[in-house]
Amino acid sequence: MGAEAPLPISPATAVTIGTASAAAAALVATAVEGGRRSGAGRPFDALASAARALVGRGGGGGSEPGVPSVAVVLRVAAVAGLAVLAAPALYRALQRRRQGRTFEYGPVDIQMMTNEASLELCGKDSVARKERTSLIPDSLEDLEESGAGLAADAMRPDEEVDRRAKALAAVGAPPFKRFLKEAGITTFERGTCKVLQINSGLYCNQACTHCHVESSPLRKEMASDEVIERCLFLLRNSPEVDVLDITGGAPELQSGFKRLIEGAVEIRETIRPKLRIIDRCNLTVLMEPGQENLAEFLANNRVDIIASLPSYDAAQTDKQRGRKVFERSIEGLHILNAFGYGAGGPDAKTGRRLDLVFNPPGAFLPPKQELLDTKFRQQLGEQMGVKFNKLITIANMPIKRFFDFLRKKGTLEGYMDLLVRNFNPETVSKVMCIDNVNVSWDGMIYDCDFNQQLELHVGGGAGLNVFSIESLDDARLRKAPIRTAAHCFGCTAAQGSS
Repeated sequence: MGAEAPLPISPATAVTIGTASAAAAALVATAVEGGRRSGAGRPFDALASAARALVGRGGGGGSEPGVPSVAVVLRVAAVAGLAVLAAPALYRALQRRRQGRTFEYGPVDIQMMTNEASLELCGKDSVARKERTSLIPDSLEDLEESGAGLAADAMRPDEEVDRRAKALAAVGAPPFKRFLKEAGITTFERGTCKVLQINSGLYCNQACTHCHVESSPLRKEMASDEVIERCLFLLRNSPEVDVLDITGGAPELQSGFKRLIEGAVEIRETIRPKLRIIDRCNLTVLMEPGQENLAEFLANNRVDIIASLPSYDAAQTDKQRGRKVFERSIEGLHILNAFGYGAGGPDAKTGRRLDLVFNPPGAFLPPKQELLDTKFRQQLGEQMGVKFNKLITIANMPIKRFFDFLRKKGTLEGYMDLLVRNFNPETVSKVMCIDNVNVSWDGMIYDCDFNQQLELHVGGGAGLNVFSIESLDDARLRKAPIRTAAHCFGCTAAQGSS
């Protein structure tokens, strides 16, 4: 049998179809030509090819001259449909191109505006172009202005401990160790030291409102060369220690920082290949004048970084940590990423890990860590091109500046009650004082960085220091009871903060 003849349509319908076909073809042609001029490239070429393929195969073929067949109608309809579907996207693309050449309007959504602004200010291409200026002048202004937000009657450490204990009693909770016993936890003792944490000094280029060590550009306390060398001596003599954790202040701005890193690297290369070295970095220090080679130094020495970033939102971060901090933090993250930090996901090996730390902007517990991790990856990764390995969430410890903040706001008792209500017995075996030893800038030994700020030293009398022991397995240190107080509930609330 021969091929079946195409079905004809009426001349009137043909006129209508011809008009629609011409309009569709004109729309496609206009969009294609405009897209090519704008430099949009391949999507427009693909659209042109599709239009030509559909229309080019049409024309006659009907049973009567000048009357299109059903097949032609379908092809014309396809062209019209293609034009209708593509037109909005093509129009938006053209508009963006046209507007981008003249204006740079921010989005109406304020959240998106913040992210867009951060991306524009802190993109990878902008880092190398920017002249380095110090954050310190801004931090000093923030420190002066924040005085109104803190309690005016600053307390001595012992007075602060007593005031917090009274707040705990006011909500009907017993002291921490008694609380543990009532919860059925009868053992709370120091184990083998696995982590040596050194607070090398309190000087910092920031002055954060929540800072538990009250660091700022005004603080001058700094570890001496003798204390640094003695810490390295103890590290070498303590084979069970597999982590050196360096904190501050901004540890990178302390005079003994590089010597501490280099000494630890020597120990790792000679006698302890699995020794992990951690720098607790505020990120903005990477942008300080004179620190141009800091990221390279850390990367070359395979130092892991735990970096503070309390929010993916610029306004929230700057409110807590000071003006310009978010912008510079993102720049710092881009610099670290360029040296290989943050690659490999949550299970990446040590050497160039980049973990972020979140703490709430007020008297709240942090969100669930896994959920917030996902949110941070969406906001920092997709919006700003930042990579990191893991997000760590911690509760604000009710000491020092945050303690003053709570007193000023009248929320100290309420916050202590929040911590107690959310006590999680599963966190007790993981708190840092079980296997950490903390050393202050002056060489004194503490259970943790929080106890250091409250002057709750380890050992009787005047306490132990790095010069009074020969290793971190010293019996006097190992047998010394862990000193606790009301602030310890901050490490055992919900998912814990150690």
